[in-house]
Amino acid sequence: MRLTRTSDLWWKNAVVYCLDVETYQDSSGDGTGDFAGLTQRIDHLVRLGVTCVWLMPFYPTRERDDGYDITDFYAVDPRLGTLGDFTEFVRTARDRGIRVIADLVVNHTSDHHPWFQDARSSRESEHRDWYVWADTPPEDGPEGVVFPDVEKSVWEYDEGTEQYYLHRFYKQQPDLNVANPAVRDEIARIMGFWTQLGLSGFRVDAVPFLLETDGQDDADQLPDPHEYLADLRAFLGRRSGDAVLLGEVNLPYPETARFFGDQDSSRGDELTMCFDFIGMQRMYLSMARGKAAPLAAALRERPAAPRDAHWATFVRNHDELTLDKLDDDERAEVFAAFGPDKDMQLYDRGLRRRLPPMVEGDRRRVELAYSLLFTLPGTPVLFYGEEIGMGENLAAEGRQAVRTPMQWTADKGGGFSTADAGRLPNPVVEGAFGPRRVNAHDQAQDPDSPLSRMRTLIERYREAPELAWGDYEVLDTDDSGVLAHVSSLPEGAVLALHNFSDGPVTATTTVPGLKGGRLLTDLFTGDTVKAAAGGKVSADLAPYGYRWLRVNTPLDDPDRTTAV
Repeated sequence: MRLTRTSDLWWKNAVVYCLDVETYQDSSGDGTGDFAGLTQRIDHLVRLGVTCVWLMPFYPTRERDDGYDITDFYAVDPRLGTLGDFTEFVRTARDRGIRVIADLVVNHTSDHHPWFQDARSSRESEHRDWYVWADTPPEDGPEGVVFPDVEKSVWEYDEGTEQYYLHRFYKQQPDLNVANPAVRDEIARIMGFWTQLGLSGFRVDAVPFLLETDGQDDADQLPDPHEYLADLRAFLGRRSGDAVLLGEVNLPYPETARFFGDQDSSRGDELTMCFDFIGMQRMYLSMARGKAAPLAAALRERPAAPRDAHWATFVRNHDELTLDKLDDDERAEVFAAFGPDKDMQLYDRGLRRRLPPMVEGDRRRVELAYSLLFTLPGTPVLFYGEEIGMGENLAAEGRQAVRTPMQWTADKGGGFSTADAGRLPNPVVEGAFGPRRVNAHDQAQDPDSPLSRMRTLIERYREAPELAWGDYEVLDTDDSGVLAHVSSLPEGAVLALHNFSDGPVTATTTVPGLKGGRLLTDLFTGDTVKAAAGGKVSADLAPYGYRWLRVNTPLDDPDRTTAV
C-alpha cells in the first residue's frame, strides 16, 4: 500500500477521538474544561495513537442542549477560552500529527441566536425566512419528535407573530430553513471560517433533518436536498482539498448509502464518511445472544461505500446508545442483557450507559468489542474515556450520564478540575468505575491495563493497511458464536476471528484463494497457524476471545509466490 495514497485519503485509516472540551480538562479551576487544558493533554492522545480529534460544540450557547443550541457560529464559548486558545490547540495538534474536525450544527440555532430574535420580531423581518413558519402545523409535515420525554410536537407557537415555527429537537432550537439560498450561503461561510482557522472537516449533525423539506409549503418545487449536500462537499473541497464531512445518518443501509452521493462515482460527491449505526446495533445484539449471526448479517447487507469514501464504526457515541433499528423483541433482548433497569434506558430506544458497566467490568467482553471496532471495515471512532474503560453516572440527567468529566488521576475530581463538585458540568463517575479505580495516570504505568491494550489495538490496526483499505468478506464458520471475516489487498490479507460465546472454541473457516500449507501469523502473539488444503483455517479462541491472523507476505515468507 503506497504511503502517498494513504496520506492523500487520510480518513481511510484514521483513528478518530470524540471529546467535549467542557468535560476534558479544566486549566483554570473554575469547574469547566477549556481549550488551554485540552492542549496540555494532547500528548495523551498522541501516545494513544489518535490521528483525528472530533470536537463536540464549543460555540457560544445557552446550554439548553449541552452546547447544540448555538447562539454564535463564529466564536468560542467564553467559558472554554478564546479564538486564540482554539487556534493554539489546532496548531499544537497539527504539530503532533493530529487533525481536528468539529461539529457542524446547522440544522437549527438557539432561540436566542440574533437571527431568530430578528425573525420573531416581525413577519417582515430580514431573517424571517431563515426559519420555517406556518399559520397552522401542516398535516403532512414532520411528525417524529426526537426527544419524546420533553417535547410533544415539532411545532411551537410564537405569540409575537402568531405563527408556529418548526423544531425537530427542543423548542429552544428552531430549525433553519435550508431551502433559503441566504441560509445556504451562510452555512458555507461558517464552514469556510473554521477551515481557515485550521479545521480538517466537520462531523455533520442530524444530516437527514438538515436536508428535510417536508414542512415547506413549496416542498415539491424546492431543489433536491442531496444536490445541496453535494454543493457543500464541493465548497469544502475548494477551500480544503483533504477536508472531510462525517455524517450522522441513522437510517436503513440503502437510505444511508444515498448520502455518500453518486454511487457511479469512485469518489462519491456528498458525505466522505457515514456512521454505521446498523452495524453498531447488531453488534450489541450479537453480544447479548452470544451469537455472531446478527452482526454477520449486517456486514453482508451493508452497501459498499464509493472508493474514496468510507463507513465509520463505533462502539458508542456521545448520545444515547440507540437501538432504534432493532425490532421490539431484539431491543428487549439488548435491554435485558445490558440495561435492565428503566433508569438505564432512554426514550424507549436506547441505553444511557458505557460498555464496561454494561458487561459488569468483564475485560474479555470489553476487548472483544474494541477488537471488532478496529477490524471491521470502516474508520474507527472512539468516545473520550473509552480508552480507560470509563463508566457512566446515572445520577446525571438523560444523555449526560455518559458525558462525565474525564478521569485523569485517582483523586476525588479525577484530575479534571480542582473546583468543588457542584461547579462541574456533570458529576464524576462513582463506585467501581470512578477515578480511584479507573484513571489514565495509573493505567499508563500498567502494561496490562485497558489503556495499554487500547494502544496495542491501535498500533496493530495502523500496521495492518488491509483492515482499512482492503476488500472484506464475511466467512462461514463451523461455530455459531464465531464471526470470521477477511480483509484483502493485492499485497496481503488479514483474517479476523471473534468469539461471542462464553466458552472456548476451535473455530474453522475457509479463506477463498488461500493455499494449503500457507502460514498465518497472529499479530499480537507472533504464533502461527498453518492453512489446510482448500484454504481451511482452524484456530483456538478463548471465551470472548479474538485473533488477527495475517497471511504471510513475501517479506515474512520467501517461498510465497501468490497474493493469497
